[in-house]
Amino acid sequence: MAADKVDPIHQFHINKLIPIEIGGFDLSFTNSALFMVATVIVASAFLVLTTSSRGLIPSRLQSVSEMSYEFVASMLRDAAGTQGMRFFPFVFSIFMFVLVANLLGMFPYFFTVTSHIIVTFALAMLVIGTVVIYGFMKHGLGFLKLFVPSGVPVVLMPLVVAIEVISFLSRPVSLSVRLFANMLAGHITLKVFAGFVVSLSALGLTGVAGAVLPLLMAVAITALEFLVAFLQAYVFAVLTCMYLNDAIHPGH
Repeated sequence: MAADKVDPIHQFHINKLIPIEIGGFDLSFTNSALFMVATVIVASAFLVLTTSSRGLIPSRLQSVSEMSYEFVASMLRDAAGTQGMRFFPFVFSIFMFVLVANLLGMFPYFFTVTSHIIVTFALAMLVIGTVVIYGFMKHGLGFLKLFVPSGVPVVLMPLVVAIEVISFLSRPVSLSVRLFANMLAGHITLKVFAGFVVSLSALGLTGVAGAVLPLLMAVAITALEFLVAFLQAYVFAVLTCMYLNDAIHPGH
């Protein structure tokens, strides 16, 4: 048990809370599923409770909700134009889910769902799947213009098309790995420095004095992780807007 508290990887372990097996498939309710549900509940409750009064003079929390709305709306309009606003509920939901999941992961003994590649990849595939489906529904085969940039010499066209296709297929990988890697690395680093503080403090007065620097580093990294939690949600959302713009305006 003591080793588990020091091990920086232990915080990412998936644990079954309610074992469920149907037809040979493991559908157990895990700690990851619990915190995904908690993320949805917290985000929904915050938005509903802070906007229910709809006061002409908004409270501080209502102002936060309204700023979140305007922040995402402005981001989507800048990236995809006014036509992109039809995707506002989709982009806003993704932004709030990633942001709240990242912030919940900052609490001690909580689980960070965005530190698992399977979760971030599922979100990325949801984005890319939406782009592909809407692109073909809206433009038919014209969506393939996305892979044929204008103004490219015919002799270079096969190479450029191949590069564009590979670039498009790599989007879900880069989108998911960026979020996963940043959250994983940050939490591991924070746990390592926190472990230094605990280990050195057990060595007596000299150890306590030596633990001051790791403690300051842990505090600084914690502040940085809160910033990273917001930045990663922003990056995921803004890239989603840019990819949706390709579905709306496939021609270069």
